Amino acid sequence: MICMACDLTSGTRPLPGGRILQTGCWVVEHCVGPLGLGTLIVKPVRHVEHVADLTEAESVELGPLLRQVSATITEVISPEQVYVCLWSHAEARPCHIHFVVQPASKADMDRFGAYGPALQMAMFSEGTLPDEAAVVEICERFRQVLSH
Repeated sequence: MICMACDLTSGTRPLPGGRILQTGCWVVEHCVGPLGLGTLIVKPVRHVEHVADLTEAESVELGPLLRQVSATITEVISPEQVYVCLWSHAEARPCHIHFVVQPASKADMDRFGAYGPALQMAMFSEGTLPDEAAVVEICERFRQVLSH
């Protein structure tokens, strides 16, 4: 089975910006899709397809980590809101769960005329990926904030 999330974690696929943070159970990386600069992915280190299958240790780490990552995005980018949502399908089949932690700016909402899930779908429809050099730069800023 091919798993993009596992391939990114293992280094089999290139990951612009590299790994930002790894805890005992979770990895934080910049999103490789078209959800905008500063959108982070929080995913279990091991391949997990259902939240119900998380271990006790994974569950204990999750809430505080999502809060910490959201606070980091807020500090670095100052968006209107930070969306946190679970994504867990690829080609209509369960895949490696991952939480998308996305800065939602007024500029993006105005540009796409949408917010929430409609904003995310509009960004996917447009398909524009963030500039790789900008991703590398912002990942370094995230690492600095998360290391303190």
